[in-house]
Amino acid sequence: MTATVGTPRARALSSALREARLASGIGVRELGRMLEYTHVQVSNWETGKRVPRIETVAAILATLRVRAEERDRILDLARNVHEPNWLTVGLNGIPQQLAGAVECERAASAIAEWAPMLVPGLLQTLDYNRAIKTASGLSEADTELRVMLSASRREVITRRTNPVSFNAFIGEAALFEPIGPREVMLDQLDQLVEFAGRSNVAVRIVPLRAGWHPGLLGPFVLYEFDDISSVVHFEHYSSGAFVPAEHDVNEYRSAVQQIENLAMDQEGSAEFVIRAKAKWER
Repeated sequence: MTATVGTPRARALSSALREARLASGIGVRELGRMLEYTHVQVSNWETGKRVPRIETVAAILATLRVRAEERDRILDLARNVHEPNWLTVGLNGIPQQLAGAVECERAASAIAEWAPMLVPGLLQTLDYNRAIKTASGLSEADTELRVMLSASRREVITRRTNPVSFNAFIGEAALFEPIGPREVMLDQLDQLVEFAGRSNVAVRIVPLRAGWHPGLLGPFVLYEFDDISSVVHFEHYSSGAFVPAEHDVNEYRSAVQQIENLAMDQEGSAEFVIRAKAKWER
């Protein structure tokens, strides 16, 4: 059970249990009494300090009267919580992976992201993010829900206490790919420069024609933690995966180093973004 604590799937499960209880309007102590557990046990499940058995998860969901579709989703997380790797295929699996990513962001001490074609999610403006979601064919309601979630995720790098260290490696092409109207791109580039001025954020632009490097094989995010093993996350259009294996994590640490060696320094990157904005203004 201990080895499972802190994995992306376990984090997603704890988050789902917490959200289900909050949606029901029931407090931690009240739920503990209803289940005949202490409030400390309930709190540990919701914060990811302990992983409940699937029978316990089923009892929690029944007590909270969680609707069938949501109950099945959470039970699926609990059923497979001890699997080290986490792969989902199909759009239906993306919300679960998103929950895992959100919890990893909250707990990480450092994040390194390679984004060759788009601005990383943590640095996106609302309108840039909205343009992506709209173009993906999501309904207006789903689009707004995900845009607001993306906005709330940014708190991990803007919070006053222990903001996460974020190294964003962005491909040059991302600065010129038209996502939404021109005004959206101008605002997005302004925000990149603004975030680059934060002490905990490094924005590094990787130029085109830099030659081969591991990043050419696709985007990825590396989450580093103080208390548990690190993990790599891949997210594509209709699939995603978390990989915690030490060998793979080390390979991606090496990939980050290779990409960093090719990237412009922070000052040069900021100047490059400003020049890119000037081209959009013409």
